[in-house]
Amino acid sequence: MGLGQNFRRWGVWAFIAVLVLSPHAASADTITPDQITAALSKLEALAEGVVADGGVPGLAIGVVHDDKVVFLKGFGHREAGKPETVDADTVFQIASLSKPVSATIVAALVSDEIVSWDTKIADLDPAFRLSEPYPTSELTVRDLFSHRSGLPGTAGDDLEDIGYDRAEILHRLRFVSPSSSFRAGYSYSNFGLTEGAVAAAKPTGKPWEEVAEEKLYRPLGMVSTSSRHADFIKHANRAPLHVKLDGVWTAKVKRDPDAQAPAGGVSSTARDLSQWVRLVLGNGVYEGKPLIAADALAETHVPLMTRGKNPVSGSTSFYGLGWNVEFGRHGLSWGHAGAFSVGARTLVTLFPEQKLGIVIVANAFSTGVPEGLSDSFADMAFDGKVEKDWVKQWDDIFASLFGPAVAAAKATYAAPPSPASPAGPASAYNGRYFNDFIGGAVVSGEGDGLVLKVGPGGARSYSLEHFDRDMFLTYPDAETPDAPSGVNFVLGPDGKASAMTIEFLDGNHLGTLKRVAD
Repeated sequence: MGLGQNFRRWGVWAFIAVLVLSPHAASADTITPDQITAALSKLEALAEGVVADGGVPGLAIGVVHDDKVVFLKGFGHREAGKPETVDADTVFQIASLSKPVSATIVAALVSDEIVSWDTKIADLDPAFRLSEPYPTSELTVRDLFSHRSGLPGTAGDDLEDIGYDRAEILHRLRFVSPSSSFRAGYSYSNFGLTEGAVAAAKPTGKPWEEVAEEKLYRPLGMVSTSSRHADFIKHANRAPLHVKLDGVWTAKVKRDPDAQAPAGGVSSTARDLSQWVRLVLGNGVYEGKPLIAADALAETHVPLMTRGKNPVSGSTSFYGLGWNVEFGRHGLSWGHAGAFSVGARTLVTLFPEQKLGIVIVANAFSTGVPEGLSDSFADMAFDGKVEKDWVKQWDDIFASLFGPAVAAAKATYAAPPSPASPAGPASAYNGRYFNDFIGGAVVSGEGDGLVLKVGPGGARSYSLEHFDRDMFLTYPDAETPDAPSGVNFVLGPDGKASAMTIEFLDGNHLGTLKRVAD
């Protein structure tokens, strides 16, 4: 599987996307407005410094306390090298921060008694299947929003990468073997949660995107928020995605996440997201009016699954329904992060006992800036001082996770064996291949090399360069263009390939396709 695909969809976002640190008893004292004012002044200076030092091209922050938006500001530039600046109304792609937003939307459906968290998917969407009959018959909305269905975390992401739409991806999840027994393991799944949201919306007779608008965005006046990529690109005041190339932030790759809109396809602003934070901290009450029943919303914050250890503190983290739940240095927190490896980082952290929340959206990957700023602000609000340089701490964690992974991928195919075995003739590999999950693929000669086409109608095309004998290399990730991935052919007795394995589509052992007749 390609590096970019891994970064984008690992449970690393289930692993990193938390915001509470080393555990010790939290103060029972209420945070005063003066403490917040002092902390905000320091937060503003810290954010300005991070942007000035090149930590990210741009970011925006919203802070809510006691049902008031007490801070709302943008920093830096929408696009590196261009003059337009980020403000509170700059629209960002928020990636997996979409998950708690979508959990709030489903809570609204539960509040309206359209569904319950324990409604079975088989009753809502009878066509949906897991690979085994018992989990298929028992699977609920709660199971999918807590990532305990047994679906591997990356299931379906590979199909999205090669151009399949949401309906086809959800249909093909039935071919994916489980990574754990039903309800026995946590595996952070974009398309599992997407199915939970889409199924929950089915009784309305409306698409998810419309339900999201009706149940959350319009009631809260979130006028710049959408679950449609087309709406994001209509905004003039939007922040493109950035990655570092040769040490320079560059807006290189675009990302259309419509297929997984409930899990990663929301676009929004710091201003809009602050209104959502008010609703969540208000237990479903907004501007004095109950919009979502408190008990329906409270279900999203019940810790259901152990996620593992927080990478900074080592404390145990839990997952509720679209939310991370922890008890750490500053007490109970609810949070979630988001990332696209092609250039987005986002974060929300709420301290419900203090009615305090912060949301940070940034236009770059990889960076620990959102976590670092959030943790620094929490220190300043609760303790009046920052315990350590959290931005550096989180940046170092990201570097340790992704730098070695990139290097390892390059090292695997750094040089062919010596001497390398020659490839067979192009006719040995040319032809059509198929499996139920990936669908059809075509290998053909083009110039002096081979080309692999996969996806609906051959939507994605990859040049193959010879490595050794029947192994070829391709470079599938636009954000890591020098990271190779293997395509390995198995030749039959007739000297023609009988099958091929596409490494970047083999994360769930479904990347082997057999030759079929033309």
